[in-house]
Amino acid sequence: MIRARVLAIFTALAGVAFYAAQGDSQVEKLRQIQPGVWFREGDLLKYGHSNNIVIEMRDYLIVVDANFPSGARATLADIKKATAKPVRYVFDTHHHGDHAYGNAVWTRAGAITLAHRNVAEEMKRYEPKRWQEAQSRGDVKELNLATAEPPRQTFDTTFRLEDGARQVEFLHFGWAHTRGDGFVYLPKERILCTGDAVVNGAWNYTGDAHIGNWPNVVRAAEKLGAKTVLPGHGAPGGPELLAGQAQFFRELAGAVRKERDRGKKLEDLVRMRDGQPESTSIQLPASVRNWTGKSLPAQVRDAYLELSKQQPRGAM
Repeated sequence: MIRARVLAIFTALAGVAFYAAQGDSQVEKLRQIQPGVWFREGDLLKYGHSNNIVIEMRDYLIVVDANFPSGARATLADIKKATAKPVRYVFDTHHHGDHAYGNAVWTRAGAITLAHRNVAEEMKRYEPKRWQEAQSRGDVKELNLATAEPPRQTFDTTFRLEDGARQVEFLHFGWAHTRGDGFVYLPKERILCTGDAVVNGAWNYTGDAHIGNWPNVVRAAEKLGAKTVLPGHGAPGGPELLAGQAQFFRELAGAVRKERDRGKKLEDLVRMRDGQPESTSIQLPASVRNWTGKSLPAQVRDAYLELSKQQPRGAM
């Protein structure tokens, strides 16, 4: 229940931050990024939706992220307006509900859900508890399932789809936002879909993360040389999103380490209220303002715990 409350508060605050900064956004609309590649920015504030990317192959479509069930249905409806091609694959970038709880909607529509093997393992680890906590959402409850549906197909490190029209690579660079973080890369178009390993805004949830390793994962993704970056939340951008995301976590970990080395305890850095982080004395530089928001106290707590226990926050 505590986790459910934290996620609800995080979602609401993140959405507020987004609307303040992105007044001209095109949420809940499918728009073309390049020929055969569409981006749909999910309305995080109103529906809790993640972003979706639709990639056109010669005879079928690939969708990045299953979303929540309502997001899956809305994306599927928009796809049908854009093309008659069927959705064959839906890729879960990670196991969180706003990216994977719509799996059943897509498989019932005939698609194959795909993910790195750690996504399926994370579902085994956390479900059905989190699925049960999400029953307050009507779209989850109406699926009438005992637990979240895992991806039907998994891979170890890389997976590739190519049909002569387009090449699509599914990649895993390690543990950042979650153990199973997956990226989708289109080498010819130099388009990178990042899931929540890279977001555009103050939306970094660190409860399942490996904060210390997160910049390394982003740095590996940077080496692909993408020109267009399609994040898990927030508006599209370019390589600056990768650089900024990595810098945010370097600044966060560095600031917390500095205070800890000075002898500061967690309670000196983070003020709690009703069992949840409310405020923090840590301040990050203006260069990472885009990623700094109301979740900073929780992020400071998680970074401090990682340093103290010398293990990823998501392993605790």
